[in-house]
Amino acid sequence: PAACPCPRAGLCADPGPRPVPGAGPSPGAMLFSLRELVQWLGFATFEIFLHVLALLVFSVLLVLKVDNGGAELSWWKVFIPFFAADGLSTYFTTIVSVRLFQDGEKRLAVLRLFWILTILSLKFVFEMLLCQKLVEQTRELWYGLIMSPIFILLQLLMIRACRVN
Repeated sequence: PAACPCPRAGLCADPGPRPVPGAGPSPGAMLFSLRELVQWLGFATFEIFLHVLALLVFSVLLVLKVDNGGAELSWWKVFIPFFAADGLSTYFTTIVSVRLFQDGEKRLAVLRLFWILTILSLKFVFEMLLCQKLVEQTRELWYGLIMSPIFILLQLLMIRACRVN
């Protein structure tokens, strides 16, 4: 057995592997940093917080819907946090774009507005189709059609991630 690397030689049972400085993220590190999410998604930190909060409220409503049999909660009510977050994010993006336009950053304002509205539109279409499928259980809405906005969104995010890096 190798010698114990700690200052109190021989007192530790198994020191395990020692971390190498600068050799990557620690085991408890997040997948993406907030700065990377802001760069790749194009959302402001406040908007990301808004969508995470909507996901949290949606999760609680989803548990209530599934656990209680959903007698008093319709699927449209369960999805309200996502719809509200999309609306507030659109409002916030419009305000930011108008301010950028007034400050003379016309190109940045138009690009930001176009990008965010594209993301929010695809997300909204996915939410509407999924909610419609859950309410009616129709055969016309197959899951490939419901997921198609997400597939398009993922391709756009891959292109943007390559451009950012």
